[in-house]
Amino acid sequence: MAKTSPSLIVLFIIGRLMSFIRKLNCPWTSSLLPPELGSLDVAIAKRARFDGDAIESASRDFGKLFQAKPSAVLYPSSVNDIVSLVKLSYDSPFPFTIAARGRGHSVRGQAMAQNGVVVEMTSLKKNGSVSRVFQNPNGLGFCADVGGEELWIDVLMGSLEHGFAPASWTDYLYLTVGGTLSNAGISGQSFLHGPQITNVFEMDVVTGKGEFVTCSKHTNSNLFYAVLGGLGQFGIITRARIALDKAPNRVKWVRMLYHDFLTFTRDQEHLISINGLDYVEGSLIMDKSTPNNWRSSFFSPCDQSKIASLITKHGIIYCLEVVKYYGDLTVNTVDEEVGRLIEGLSFLPGFIFKKDDSFVDFLNRVRSGELKLQAKGLWDVPHPWLNLFVPKSRIMDFNEGVFVNILHKQNIASGPILVYPMNRNKWDDRMSAAVPDEEIFYSVGLLLSSEENDWKALENQNKEILGFCAKAGIKVKQYLPHYRTKEDWMNHFGSKWEIFQERKIQFDPKMILSPGQRIFSSV
Repeated sequence: MAKTSPSLIVLFIIGRLMSFIRKLNCPWTSSLLPPELGSLDVAIAKRARFDGDAIESASRDFGKLFQAKPSAVLYPSSVNDIVSLVKLSYDSPFPFTIAARGRGHSVRGQAMAQNGVVVEMTSLKKNGSVSRVFQNPNGLGFCADVGGEELWIDVLMGSLEHGFAPASWTDYLYLTVGGTLSNAGISGQSFLHGPQITNVFEMDVVTGKGEFVTCSKHTNSNLFYAVLGGLGQFGIITRARIALDKAPNRVKWVRMLYHDFLTFTRDQEHLISINGLDYVEGSLIMDKSTPNNWRSSFFSPCDQSKIASLITKHGIIYCLEVVKYYGDLTVNTVDEEVGRLIEGLSFLPGFIFKKDDSFVDFLNRVRSGELKLQAKGLWDVPHPWLNLFVPKSRIMDFNEGVFVNILHKQNIASGPILVYPMNRNKWDDRMSAAVPDEEIFYSVGLLLSSEENDWKALENQNKEILGFCAKAGIKVKQYLPHYRTKEDWMNHFGSKWEIFQERKIQFDPKMILSPGQRIFSSV
């Protein structure tokens, strides 16, 4: 598409603004859409703002590393508002970019739209995220329809009222359904149930042409597979029909410590190959990546003292974390079953820790840590996170090169560092999400925080990590990806790149949606 001079667009915008304001006979302080949107009706116009507060809020995200100011922010009252907005851009001689924003939990500006329009999806939120649970029409279990704007915590609480809960989760529940499905949605349940994108039966999507389309594996399937893990490039998710399971009441939560990485990974891989556990994750414990952090406060002060002595001795400690769900019928046998499942593991003798918790409190474990940091003013800080998928065949090299020789030696990493395996057969290769081409791969999450003016040291460390992987030939895939060149994006998607481009042309030919991902603007 030929690019239009920014000055011409500005002149066009000013003209439409003056016309629109005269038509509405309202003051300059009224909440309006950007001027080129003046043909929309008054009801929609009143759902938008382009005042300083709205623009500033939509120009920053959780990462606090990037800033991109939109021309306006739309607060839709219905899906029709979104359809009208996208259709107007698509039909305009000067198409403007549009980014759907859930909680703004991206870390590198992925939900921003420089000089475009940001759609605040949570404005659609209504009371009652799950009105009913029903048998899936194709007979494959139970499901519920939820809005793309809904938070997973609300989906959890709403489905629990019916005795059900989604099977696959993210570690943090205050994210929107549409946001996680646009990426993948992973956690310790993914080895068993797959990511959240493989637990969707049907979606309603607003494409980049302003078309409202219902899609599934059997209806408009090309759009269905494109959108799941599609980084918002093909459509805005407004409804998802998600898979549900019978909800347990409580969980048995166990953590075991290791000083040898090979033993740690061998035990992890064993656990994801057997039946019985509901959650498997792992993490690093070092000087600044402490046993307890905002992700969860699991260890007692006495336990932390014991662990500190291990860190002094070994430098890095690896923590294996497993969970078994249970209910009233298995309350008397769950301890025996957990014991059987972890029998034969080679964790350090005496360094096994157990906890009993409610199902909800376990799933929502990150929230309490978040609230504590918010109270201290320590949450709204830069988060130069780096999330990677690492092939199993190179995880030992990754440990030596990254965990030992970069993170431990530099000793500047502050925050949780996750590392846990997944089964590739739980992913659907028809979907847009890109993962390593090995049957087992590891999710590595460097969930680091910094001071307001000190994040560049961590960013440089991230670049060093990626540089090491490139030099060593470790074919990592970024999760929540951020690349700068066409070549990098092509390497990321690999054999999927051509179909990714074809889908973009089919569903968003004018490159309107999700410009903050910089996939096609970098070309």
